[in-house]
Parts: sequence; structure tokens; C-alpha cells
Amino acid sequence: MNNSLPLCLSYLTHAKTLTSIKQVHANLLKTGFHADRLVAGRLLLHCATALSDSLDYACSLLRHAPDPDVFMCNAVIRGLAESENPGKAISAFVETRRDFGLPPDSYSFAFALKAAANLRSFRVGTQLHCQALSHGFDSHLYVGTTLISMYGECRCVGLARKVFDEMREPNVVAWNAVLTACLRGEDVKGATDLFDLMPFKNLTSWNVMLAGCMKSGEVELARKAFSEMPMKDGVSWSTMIVGFSQKGYFDEAFGHFRELRRVGMTLNEVSLTGVLSACAQAGAFEFGKILHGFLERAGFLWMVSVNNALLDTYAKCGDIAMAGLVFERMPQKRTIVSWTSLLAGLAMHGHGDEAIQLFHEMASTGVMPDGIIFISLLYACSHTGLVKEGCTYFDEMRNVYNIEPSIEHYGCMVDLYGRAGQLRKAYEFACQMPIPANAIIWRTLLGACSFYGNIELAEKVKLKLSELDPYNSGDHILLSNVYAVAEKWKDVAAVRRSMNDLKIQKTPGWSMIEVDKVMYTFLAGVKQDDKIVVEAYEKLKEIMLRLRLEGGYAPEVGKVLYDIEEEEKEDSISSHSEKLAVAFGIGRLCKGKKIRVVKNLRICRDCHVMMKLISDVYNVEIVVRDRSRFHSFKDGFCSCRDYW
Repeated sequence: MNNSLPLCLSYLTHAKTLTSIKQVHANLLKTGFHADRLVAGRLLLHCATALSDSLDYACSLLRHAPDPDVFMCNAVIRGLAESENPGKAISAFVETRRDFGLPPDSYSFAFALKAAANLRSFRVGTQLHCQALSHGFDSHLYVGTTLISMYGECRCVGLARKVFDEMREPNVVAWNAVLTACLRGEDVKGATDLFDLMPFKNLTSWNVMLAGCMKSGEVELARKAFSEMPMKDGVSWSTMIVGFSQKGYFDEAFGHFRELRRVGMTLNEVSLTGVLSACAQAGAFEFGKILHGFLERAGFLWMVSVNNALLDTYAKCGDIAMAGLVFERMPQKRTIVSWTSLLAGLAMHGHGDEAIQLFHEMASTGVMPDGIIFISLLYACSHTGLVKEGCTYFDEMRNVYNIEPSIEHYGCMVDLYGRAGQLRKAYEFACQMPIPANAIIWRTLLGACSFYGNIELAEKVKLKLSELDPYNSGDHILLSNVYAVAEKWKDVAAVRRSMNDLKIQKTPGWSMIEVDKVMYTFLAGVKQDDKIVVEAYEKLKEIMLRLRLEGGYAPEVGKVLYDIEEEEKEDSISSHSEKLAVAFGIGRLCKGKKIRVVKNLRICRDCHVMMKLISDVYNVEIVVRDRSRFHSFKDGFCSCRDYW
């Protein structure tokens, strides 16, 4: 390496690895340039902020610096504030004064406040605020802006507003910071009022409002802001697509993606994964296939995150074979997310043995499993009755991989025992957990009691649930189902009266189906005047008549409340949303097309029986994704083997 200073600095700027940094440092030591404050500061800043694996080396450089200045200390504070352990930045801030005798400047406070924001530590943030005031930074714009951000991250909207109001001439960055603080604290009205008062808005201002409104569920406000934007960038479009997807506005997400392409905006990773996520959640298989073709032609499949999202889309749309193909063809190194997505897909489809095989394949490649993949693995064992295997992996998680079980892992074990009919064991396991069982775990067990009609245990579980959440509609409904299975109709009626007295509402069931790349939603028991719903009901009547004649179908009205007429009972269960969706699909889709339905609740016994009959009588394959797994109906059988 040449000995000239400009060349040394050039080499430093282009150093992309820790090894190359060390080579540059060695040359600086050899030539004596390391003693130059400018060079030493540049070296330390590059290590602390430009490279992901050289922060420790930056800290070492600072400790061994013969005469460090505040710039060097600030470089380390900044790097630590943005690291996975921002608490160390606070320690470095303290050491700047204690060990080096250097007074902090505005950057010292700004970087330390950033660390407090990342820690969401109100205590540390207020201490830094007091120190900033004592050092005369009460009117400093940069420090004030980071104070607003810190209070925003700590959800202290009032204090963030107070700092902002005391600013003499806030710039657009400060305005954006206080907007963000209001939205972090879910003060959408306050943010909207401030937004209207802004003397100048930049693109970031609009994007902050979009993201905040979407996150708060104010979809109409976000839509209005988006339509009024004088200019939009990739972030704006991505925010809308991802927001619509997360809030369940799937057609809107698809529409915005189409419009994004129409206006010629450059696609980015976020927008692509966002629209694929919408496909996955909605079960939009056809639209997902079109996207796959586009991604392949446009050359986006080199992105690992896009491949993972595509894999997840196929898995959640019911085509696990295609998900496996995407996994096999991934051009980049598979991440733990790739393995987890495929394993979770196998679990949802009830392929427990294949999920276990994939887990061992992953381990053989050297990828270390994490807690999330163990949730999917235990889930796979639970939904295929592999109790012994599930127990083995639960023990291995702690003893082999040193992963401490979370509440989700314990919930999987309760589900494992409950689905297998080992209700007493499930109850004892829940009672003996080292962390208190939450409502979800007790609800899982209550569902198993409902399935097996165990009244005695169900009442014990309901008592546990009453202590945690006495007004939850699902718990009352599950308990009434337990009584219904055992034909204890007086008890069913008592539970339903209790729900009415407490004004507890049942979660409405809905199902979605994609026809000609358009998503249609059907609600259970709601006879709307809508042409689509009327069409679905008419087709369903025709199907039920044919099933009675050719398949011997008789609705399972035994579990419907005893004090209504038989005709009403049949009408009650015939209006389940998945039946309407399938009927609509049979009427609209071409012969031989697979019918794919997404449902928000667990499929009931009667619907399960009816789907099997439809698949046989109509010679059609039906795939239903309920809230916990896939059911693939073909030739009169279901892939779950009637175990769900």
C-alpha cells in the first residue's frame, strides 16, 4: 500500500470487511498516520457505522487511542445506539466524561437519546433530557428533534408535544418527528391536526401519515392521504399494499399493486413481499401464480425474502407441492425463514412425517433451529397425532438446542395431548407449567373437551378461563358445544342465556373464494340481497338436494339448539359460510378446477361431512383452509383423515 495519506484514506473508504480494515489499520501504524486525529477518527467512524461486524473493533480502537476526542467517542456511541445492544451506547456516553474527561456535545446527546429510544427507556431518556438542558442544549434543534423521537418511542405523546411546542423554529424533520410520536402513541387525531398545520410537507411527511394511519386501522384516512399526495414513491405504494394486506383489504392490495405497475413505479422488495402476503392470507392462488410468472420474467427471484414470501403464498393457498418446488429452486442460500415457511406449510397440510423429515434435513445442513421452527414442528406432530414424537422434540428443544420453551411451545403440547384425546394429561400439563397458562391454552383444552364431549373436565377448564377472561364469547360457545355433544340441552340453553345476559357476541364466520382473480366473501347466516349471495344460496339448495338423493346426506342437526324447529335447524347449519363459498365456486368455476376456500373459524362436523360428499358426487377437489389447518377433500375423503 502506498504511504500517501490521501491513498490511505481512499483505501479506508473502500474497505468492506473487517479483514481489510485491519490491513488498513496495520498500514497506518506502519506509516505513523494513526496518530493523525483526522485519520484516527475516520477509521473509528468507519468501523463503528459502515460495517456490520467491526463494532467491537471500533470500541477497542477507542480504548487504545492515546488522545481520543469527542468525535471518536460520538462515533462509538452512534454505532452502539444502532446495534442490537443499544444499552452499551449509554455506557459509552457516561465513559466519555468519566474516563476521557470530555464534555458531551450535541451529537453525543443525539446519539445517546437514539439509544434510549431504541431501548424504549423513559427513565434513561428523561435523565439525558435533564443533562442536555444543563449543558445548554434546551434550544438546540437536532437535540430537540431526537428528544421528540425518544418520547415518541416511549409512547409519551404529551412530552413529545411539549418539546416540540417549545422549539422556536422547527424544521420539517422536527415536524415529522412529532407526527411520528403522535402516531406511535395512537393519537391519530393529534397527528392529523398537526399535519394540517404543517407549513411545509415533504415526501417523508406524507409517508409517515400513511404508515401511522394504516397501523392504527384508520384505512379511510390513509386512502384519503394517499389520493392527495402530490408525489408518491416506492415507500408510499408499499405502505398502502402492505397496510391493505394486513387489514384484510385484499382486493385493495391487489388493485394498488396493479396500479403501481401501470404508472411505471419501480417495484421494491417491500411491495413484492406485501402483495404476496395478501395472496397468502386471502388464498388468492390464481393471482399468486400470475405474480410468480411476473417475478420470474422480471428477475426478482434472486431476492431471498421474495422467494420466502412466494413459498409461503403457495403453502397457504393449498399447493404444498409448488411451495416445495420454490424451496428447491431457491437460487440463494436458504435462511431459517425458508425452512420454517415450508415446515409450517407441511404442518398445516397435516404432513407430519414430511415435516419431521424436513427438520432433520435442515439440521444436517448446519442451520440451527430456533424457537419459531419448533412451534411449527410441534404443531405438525399435534395435527397428525404424533404424540410420542412431539414429546421427544419438546425435550430436545431444551436439552439439545438450549431453547427455553415459550408459552407458545407449552400451548402446542396441550394441543398435542388434547387432539389425541389425552385430556387428563393435557389438563395436568397445563396446571404444572412453570409459567401460568394463558387464556389461549385453556381455550385450546376447552376445544378438545368440546370435541370429545368431556363435560366434567370442560367445567374445570371454564373455571380457569373465567378467572382470566369472563366475557369471551368463544369460551361460552365452546362450553355450549361440549354440552351439545353430550346432548345436555338444558345446559346449552343456560350458557346461551348467559351470553345474552352479558351481551356477548359470537365471532361471525366468513369464508373467501377466488374466482377469475376476484375475491368473494360470504358471511355465515346473513341472507343479504346481494346478487352474489342470492346466487350462492340458490346453488347451495340445488347441491343439498342432489347430495340427499345421491349421497344420502342428512344435516347434523343434533348439535343445534333443541328449542327450534327441525327446518330451522337445517337452515341454521346450511348457511355456514364455507358451504356458500363452495356452492358459489361450483356454479362459477370451470369443470375440473380445484375449489379453494379460506375460512376464519374451525370447520364444523356437518360442513366437513358435506365437503366430502360434494367432492365425491360432483367429482371435484375442494381445499378448505380453516383457522388451524388445511382440509383437502377428494373422492369422498379428507386429507385430515377426520382428525382435526
